[in-house]
Amino acid sequence: MEPHGSRHRRLLLLITDLEIGGTPTVVRELAIRLREASAGAHVEVACLSGMGPVGDQLLQAKIPVTALNAQGPTDLRVLPKLIRLVRHRRFDVVFSFLVHANAIAAAAKPFCGGQVRWLQSIQTTQPNPRWHWWVQRAAQYAAERIVVPSKSVAEVAVEWADVPWEKIAVIPNAIDVSQFNPLIDMPAAHAHVGKASPFPVGFVGRLDPVKRVPDLLGAVSLLGNAVHLHIFGDGEQRRVIEGRIRELNIGSNVTLHGTIDRPQTAMRQVGLLVLPSEAEGFGLVLIEAMAAGVPVVATNVPGIREVIRDGQTGMLVPVASPNALANAIRRLVGDPSLRARLVRNGLQEVRERFSWQRIIQKYVELLDV
Repeated sequence: MEPHGSRHRRLLLLITDLEIGGTPTVVRELAIRLREASAGAHVEVACLSGMGPVGDQLLQAKIPVTALNAQGPTDLRVLPKLIRLVRHRRFDVVFSFLVHANAIAAAAKPFCGGQVRWLQSIQTTQPNPRWHWWVQRAAQYAAERIVVPSKSVAEVAVEWADVPWEKIAVIPNAIDVSQFNPLIDMPAAHAHVGKASPFPVGFVGRLDPVKRVPDLLGAVSLLGNAVHLHIFGDGEQRRVIEGRIRELNIGSNVTLHGTIDRPQTAMRQVGLLVLPSEAEGFGLVLIEAMAAGVPVVATNVPGIREVIRDGQTGMLVPVASPNALANAIRRLVGDPSLRARLVRNGLQEVRERFSWQRIIQKYVELLDV
């Protein structure tokens, strides 16, 4: 086996799907940044499912993408496809993200030769479904290192998947702050917010039970016509959310926009972002909002509280409390100086802790590319 760094690396990033979402966005940006930061490294992306919107974005950025076209999480026909891909494309490093991709990568390892380095990423603190953690416990033995975005994810990886501490690398998720500069440079875009009712409040993310969007709907019902909630995203809980909107009789105060291609689309339309999740590994949308000059309210749960400093870069409230959400929103809507302070501090925080310019070198060193 050649020593690491002795020649140009060929790197495959493997993920479950390339639909719009936090981890696919991280994989897209990581592929592009690694290509730029590591002269001579060849970077490709593969997904277990069919090609999604993020796959199209990668192709536009001239990153090769392979869709393995699994017909579901139990479709093991992707295993020989992955083995052929790794062997045919002569990858030196396979870096997988999320439990399904981690499991398939672990199963492929014995058939791909001893010169390939295998790394995995865990991105969640969500306890259920529990079998995900049982699968991850078995898969982690095949990985040289496990990358997590926060200490909170590291702790659950140790507790629920038996990952040794010494195998874990904590590397925060990141964004390109410059992509959000147009929002920052247009203070007038948010200066009028709050002068006229209703105040535009936003949620951006998949409509999944873990996000607890109904709690936010409860808060909106308590706030009456003071706010209008814009929901950007789609998912399994859409019908539940639509039903809850009807039950609360707040249809005139909520707009369901569906999936968007870029977070900037949402950030331009809101004056406040709310993330009411019961569990997050990191909360990428929080730093996107902070970079865009949009103040945030989020729940005080592991992962989120490593990103948001309560009262400094955002406001944290207890999980599962519509009343607490409503109070925090009401306070920010009525206090422009507080919003301005959170925006100012949040932008500084993103630039210092969560910009790709600061984070990419950690990956370059880890992957030896």
